[in-house]
Amino acid sequence: MTSAKPIQFAVTINAPVPTVWRLMLGPESYRRWAAVFAEGTYFEGSWEQGTKMKFFSPPSGDGMLSEIAENRPNAFLSIRHLGVIGHGVEDTTSESVRAWAPAYENYSFTPVPEGTKLVIDLDVPGEWVEYMNDAWPKALMALKQLSEAETAS
Repeated sequence: MTSAKPIQFAVTINAPVPTVWRLMLGPESYRRWAAVFAEGTYFEGSWEQGTKMKFFSPPSGDGMLSEIAENRPNAFLSIRHLGVIGHGVEDTTSESVRAWAPAYENYSFTPVPEGTKLVIDLDVPGEWVEYMNDAWPKALMALKQLSEAETAS
């Protein structure tokens, strides 16, 4: 039984799907839009289906331990969050982690006449819902600005 709550965010971006996909997942562009969550946020790993991913928030170096559950390029990406990383230690078995894991973060990319409709579906532990409701719209605006600026140039 999980205490994670499903929440959803959507944005229409005036840029083609391949541009939005590349800028959402590229190491440098990811740091730019994900800075909304924590300055310097980055990932280690590969976006390939079945691979392990680690998402970190400096300066603590704490983060999330995840795996790519599904990757259909330029269409759909599913991240399965399995645990947390604290002080360099991976935790997938503590009671606090088992209360919400696994939790999914799904990105759906749909071509629309204006460019791309991006929908984010998340499973979020209850205590993080307010934070995510504040941060995700800002992160999507940052991704929209990056994507539209590149398309315009």
